[in-house]
Amino acid sequence: MAFEAVRADWQRAHELTRGGRWQRVAACLAMPGFQAAAVYRFGHWLLGRPLALRLPLEPLYRLAFLLVQVVWGIELPRRARIGPGLFIAHFGGIVVSERAVIGANCNLSQQITIGSGGKGERSGAPVIGDDVFVAPGARVFGRIRIGNNVAIGANAVVYKDIADNAVVVLDPGFAIVSYKGNRRCETRGRLAA
Repeated sequence: MAFEAVRADWQRAHELTRGGRWQRVAACLAMPGFQAAAVYRFGHWLLGRPLALRLPLEPLYRLAFLLVQVVWGIELPRRARIGPGLFIAHFGGIVVSERAVIGANCNLSQQITIGSGGKGERSGAPVIGDDVFVAPGARVFGRIRIGNNVAIGANAVVYKDIADNAVVVLDPGFAIVSYKGNRRCETRGRLAA
């Protein structure tokens, strides 16, 4: 399964890259998103292997994961479940919860979070369907379901279920939800002084 998923990731990256055959191969190999996906696939595959195989390969995975995280700013924990055909075009600030589920042929952009959230029964991480595009700066969190063929627009904050074929965008502007401010108590600072 891991090899087929890596091949699907490669095919998506290759299809979405321009240039001649060898230029595309070189571009895919150098692509931070493909490197991150390959490290994720290796780590996910390693979870199900016998201890005798995991022991010598575990340090290699941990080093590769750390390098991808530090150099490219992409955090794809191996316990997350990500379908084949993952495409990450740009790197930096990509965080995926280890509890997240992401379907096949999904695109992740830079500066996104697919994270855990909620309390009690609402605690959890998103389950994202197939063919979903997450635009730069989007935040998707909590125990929610995102349908198939969904586009989540730039800087959108998604914390509720989204049906199939939806396009979600940031509502322009802002709303004042409280006048309580940022401080817990007006007198607190004066008493401490």
